[in-house]
Order: sequence, then C-alpha cells, then structure tokens
Amino acid sequence: MSTDREKLRQKAIEAALRKGHDSFVRKPTSEIAEAIRKGDRTTLSRAITLVESSRESDQKKAESIVNALLPQTGKSIRLGITGVPGVGKSTFIESFGLHCISHGHKVAVLAVDPSSSVSKGSILGDKTRMNELSRHEQAYVRPSAAGNNLGGVARKTREAMLLCEAAGYDYVIVETVGVGQSETTVRDMVDCFLLLMLSGAGDELQGIKRGVMEMADILVINKADGDNLLKAKRARAEYARALHLFPPRKSGWIPESTHCSALQQEGVDDVFDLVEKFERHHKLNGFWEENRTSQLMNWFEEALKSAVMDRFYAEEKYQIRLAEAKEKIMQQQLSPFAAVREIFR
Repeated sequence: MSTDREKLRQKAIEAALRKGHDSFVRKPTSEIAEAIRKGDRTTLSRAITLVESSRESDQKKAESIVNALLPQTGKSIRLGITGVPGVGKSTFIESFGLHCISHGHKVAVLAVDPSSSVSKGSILGDKTRMNELSRHEQAYVRPSAAGNNLGGVARKTREAMLLCEAAGYDYVIVETVGVGQSETTVRDMVDCFLLLMLSGAGDELQGIKRGVMEMADILVINKADGDNLLKAKRARAEYARALHLFPPRKSGWIPESTHCSALQQEGVDDVFDLVEKFERHHKLNGFWEENRTSQLMNWFEEALKSAVMDRFYAEEKYQIRLAEAKEKIMQQQLSPFAAVREIFR
C-alpha cells in the first residue's frame, strides 16, 4: 500500500511540475527577460531548464529569451576550470567564488556533473559540495548533466552562460567533469582556461596530457598546505619551466602558475590576481574582443552542423538510404566513405 501511495505522490509531483513548466512557457518573453535582468534566480533557473530541454516548443521559447537578452550579455569574465576528480575543483571554486564576491563581483557557476549511465540524469553533487557559495545571494550555482557530450560540457552551456551574464553575474565559471576527455569544448567558450593540478603525482596518475596543459592559461597547484606545501612549491617551479617550453600564444600571453590551498583559503587571492592580470593583458592588446568574435563564429558553425544533422536524420528518404548503406557496409560491398557518397548522390 505504501508503495502505491508513493507512486501516486510521485505522479502528483510530476503533474504539478509539468503544469508549472507549461505555465512558464506561456509567459510573455519580455516578462521573463525583465525578471532575469533584475536578477530573479528562480526565473533564471527555469529559463536555463528551457535551454537544456530537447522539446521543440521549449527550444523556440529559449531562443526568444536568449535573443531578447543579448544586449545585456558579454560583460562578464568567462573562466573555465578543469582538473581530474580529486584535485579539489569544487572546494577551489567555492573558495575562489567567495573571494570574487568579497571584491564586489557576482559569481555564476555552471558545474557540469557526471551523468548516471542508467537514468542519464545528473548526480547534482556540486550544490552539496559548494554549500556556502550556493546559498550566497551574490552567487548562482547550476549543476547540469554532462550527458554524452565529449569533454563533459553540457550541450547548452553556452546559452546558459549568456543568461547568467544577462542576470548580472560578471564572473561566470564553467567547471568540467575532468575525466581525461577532450577539454577543447570548454576552452572554446571561455576567456581564460584554468587547470588545477596536484603535487606529488605524475601526469600518468593525474590523467593530464600535454594537450590539456597547452590549453591552460593559468596553472594552479591545489592542496598546497601542511606537509604538502614544499612539494607544491617544487611542482609549481617544474610546471612553470614546462609552460615556457610551449609555443607562444597568439595573444602574447605567457601561461603562469601558482599554488594555493582552497581548503585553507590560502593563495586564492594570488589566483584572482592572475585572472585579473590575464584580463588586463588581453583587453589592452585587443585580443579579448577578437577571441570573443572568433568564439561566436565557432558557435554559429557548430549550431549549423547540428541543425543540418537533425534535418538529415528527420528526412525519410535519407533514413532509407542510410539503412541501405549500412547493410552494404556490413556486407563489405562498400567502404564507409563510398557509402556516404552514395547516400548524397
């Protein structure tokens, strides 16, 4: 009996959520946009839910909201943070976020959680780990399921980032899952890319490859406290030498390294100073806006490719050709490349 009551209760909750969602979608876009501009976090969360939805009606509404808010976007510092599990990303982000707030900033954290392989849902642990930051009135923490997206970046993180900027958050932090997958996606959506490392562990243990280090603008050795402080200082010196061996950046920025203890809140101010130094350097030489423009074009091209693929798979005639091509490939009558040409012929 208790199981039946629980099922009925769950159905009632789901029905109420659907009703609330549908009611939100019916609201005028101008009303939603104005609430976001005023910093209404509930409205912001619901708008990001629309952005993340795969329903066509939700997507159309999300697009209209983002378009209405575009004039209020682009004024934040977009900071990407990566590092393997165990490096202390959540503790660092909370400590860094609180430090930003102490300097008069508003901080939004788009923390991409690992997805459950069964339910495809997010574990949503970051709000628990960033307890103090998530409750602060000048902060907004949004966990999102990573899904199957390579690099652990949620599919709609870019649009969510724009909504956060429109809501007045001038520091937008994107945290990746950090499981050794390609971090290129997050690098292409932020201004500054920060890599967290540990001392006393080799690259093999950390799962950090040269390619990820090459993308890092700032490298931070975390957990530099107690008996680990001396190791952290040595590791920082070693990584500093390694970073100078990489080819120079187009912007002229030379990647810098530092160490900190996010848990003890020591050295976090040095990281903050480096991010501000990075911003000043890139704005003075004009590369800040140049990079933003380049990113916009990349986003457009990715969106175009996605739309073409969606349209392709929606066409019945292509579905038939696709099935025929797959059969010929399996029968070794055609190579995959020849099969693609045959489909479009």
